[in-house]
Amino acid sequence: MYKFRILHPNAITKLRMQPVMHGMIGILFLFNLIGVYKMEHPNWLMALLFIALGTASLAFPFMMRKMRKMSETNSVLRLLQVFTLFSGSLFFLSHMQPIIGGTLLLAGLGVAYTGYAEYRIMQPAYARIEDSGISLPTVFGEKHYRWNEMNNVILRNDLLTLDFRTNKVLQLEVLDEYSPAQTADINAYFQSRLT
Repeated sequence: MYKFRILHPNAITKLRMQPVMHGMIGILFLFNLIGVYKMEHPNWLMALLFIALGTASLAFPFMMRKMRKMSETNSVLRLLQVFTLFSGSLFFLSHMQPIIGGTLLLAGLGVAYTGYAEYRIMQPAYARIEDSGISLPTVFGEKHYRWNEMNNVILRNDLLTLDFRTNKVLQLEVLDEYSPAQTADINAYFQSRLT
């Protein structure tokens, strides 16, 4: 059995979408600020909350690359965004605006899911190679592929390449270092399982 420490298969796509998601949530907070401000009796505490989180959400993508603990900071900001969306939902529902309140509730659930997915993707991920097949991480668990689903499996240049019989190719970046002799042994094991 082999266990490879890999970059999570969905990490690249999710990390590219992070700045966009933070920007969209920031804009949503600023639109909610307009809704709070235009009420007959504005709630200034809620308005300040929307201003603070809207500005922080819009500024975060520009500061992401400078942070040392980007994953932890992102998780904290997601929690604050979810809290603010749920608080805004309760605020607008209590002021008899069910469409805005319901929309904020759905947005809060969506951001909570996104935050959980980002948290899981940032955790160390492992691909397990066993006699029964290959197990790869997903957001909520693992996906197991049998050897009879594969045309070829090869480890070369820190890339684990899975060639499926369905003409699908998956390349995973391996974060562990292997010597040429170890790589040859691993590839020989792969070939023995494929035949």
